[in-house]
Formats: sequence, structure tokens, C-alpha cells
Amino acid sequence: MSEPQVNVSEPRVKGKPATSVPSGLVIVDKPGGMTSHDVVARIRRLAGTRRVGHAGTLDPMATGVLVVGVEKATRLLGYLTLTEKEYAATIRLGQSTSTDDAEGDIIGTAAAVDVSAAALTRQQLGQAVAGLTGEIQQVPPAVSAIKVEGQRAYRLTRAGAAPELKPRPVTVYEFAVTAVRPEDGFLDVDATVRCSSGTYIRALARDLGTTVGTGGHLTRLRRTRVGGYGLDQAHTLDQLAERFEVLPLAQAAAAAFPSRNLTADEARRLAHGGRLAPAGPAAPASATGASVADSRAPVAAYAPDGTLIALLTEESGQARPLVVFA
Repeated sequence: MSEPQVNVSEPRVKGKPATSVPSGLVIVDKPGGMTSHDVVARIRRLAGTRRVGHAGTLDPMATGVLVVGVEKATRLLGYLTLTEKEYAATIRLGQSTSTDDAEGDIIGTAAAVDVSAAALTRQQLGQAVAGLTGEIQQVPPAVSAIKVEGQRAYRLTRAGAAPELKPRPVTVYEFAVTAVRPEDGFLDVDATVRCSSGTYIRALARDLGTTVGTGGHLTRLRRTRVGGYGLDQAHTLDQLAERFEVLPLAQAAAAAFPSRNLTADEARRLAHGGRLAPAGPAAPASATGASVADSRAPVAAYAPDGTLIALLTEESGQARPLVVFA
């Protein structure tokens, strides 16, 4: 979806806070070397409000689409984290690390001959990738934010008590190898991945290396899309410092969720937390947004004037509000 974005302030001195920012999403092209929390802190300063959050953490090494909510749009974020995501990645075969990416310590290295283009054919690589595509059981990286008995896995691991994490179901809709090249005695594999929420690309890199018998880790990760929000809508932090742009709440929801148009009476009732009759199939979101076929997907409900009233879900023969914005 390519909705027009709204400039909510005049061009201004870099770093000067906005005087008034409407509720909406800021689609950030996160730079490498920053945590997602660092980005949120920067947006808080630029927006002049502390009511800011993000949907879907990116590791410091990773770059690309980070969806940040401002004011009322923070209430969308929990539902946006459930949408599918796309990545461009580089996986190095022949070397394993403690974190499954380039930021960890090297814990295993294969002989160069094992990962040469001659030893590992594209057919073998394709078979290994195919085995990691579809509905799979994935063990999260030991250095991750998964909680184990109330403790973050990365904290336990760094304290020398690495937990044994259980596999979790995730879906890899697409895992496509785009290039293969020898690099420093190893084999670098460029790939695009389209996957469900909760999928660790670091774990895919690790498991690909395990499958082909060489070990592997992630050396580059760029998120290109979160639901209906892509890099074409994203702004760098420097660009946002010059001109702070917010995707308004109504347009932001339309990019991610199917839509339902309400009557004036329905809008009033829903704004007060009331329930409505089910609407049946709703108008779909963009081609990269939520699927109408997914009965669990929230539906964005709009008043006759286009105001976003609520996110709805249908159950037990009624449409009830998940969150009300009016």
C-alpha cells in the first residue's frame, strides 16, 4: 500500500522537537548499531512525547523497517507484531557463532573444502533450504529475549547458565537463495525470507549450516517489510530530524488490516464499547497486509467520515472491539 504520508511539521533545525504530533505510525529505516529501544528514544525526542513504542524488535546489527507508533497508534502495535515480515539476509556457511550472528564469538569453523562451491552444490543447498520452508519447529537462539522461568534467555546465557529452549512453531512462507559466492574461505549465501511473526532469521542461518554440515551464522540482515509497511515508506532518522512524517492513524490501519465501513449509528455504538452484528467478509487490506481469509485478523472499522473508530474481531456471532480509538 502506498498511501500519501502527512508532514506534521515544517522543516526545522535537526533534533528540534515537534510542537504537535497526531497519532500515527512512523516507519523508520533503522540503522545498524542501534537497538530498537534507541530508535524509540530518538522518536520520543523528535515527536515531543513519551507515548511512543515499536512493533517487532530488530537486533542492533539489523537494519530496515521498524514500525514505531506515536500516541494512540501505540495501541495498534500489539496487533502489528503478528503480521508477516520480509527480510534480505546473508548467511555465512562454514562458521558458527555463540549468537548465531556476526556479533557473537566464533565457536566452530569447518574446513574450507567443506563449504566450497564444488563441495556444496546449489541442488544440495536448495534441498536444505526447502527443509526450512513451510510450517517448521524452530529453536530460538540462546541469546534471545525469550523468557525462561521469568528470566530472559540472553541473560541466563551470558551468566553461564544457557537454558535449553524448546522448539516453537513458525511459518517460513518463502526462503529463496538469490546468490552464492565464496568469501574468505567460506560460502556466503544471500537470501530473501518471508515469514510469520516470531521467526528468528538467525536461527534459520544456524539451522541451514547444521543441515549442510558446515555450521552457519547470519552476517547481514535487512528487514524490507512488516505487514503492509515497506522500505518505500520508511525514513532514516536523519530525514525524520529534518522533516518529521507520520502515517495518520486511519491510513496506518488500512495498510495492515481488512476494513469495515460503519453507519453513523454503528460508529457511535462502537465508540462506547458496544458490539455489532457480524459484517461477513470485509474489504481487504493491501496485498501485503492482513488476509481476510484469516478469521483471527483484526478488522479496522471506520466511521462515515473516514475516522478510525476501532479494531474489531468477530466471535460468537458478534463483532466486538479489541481496541477503541474514538
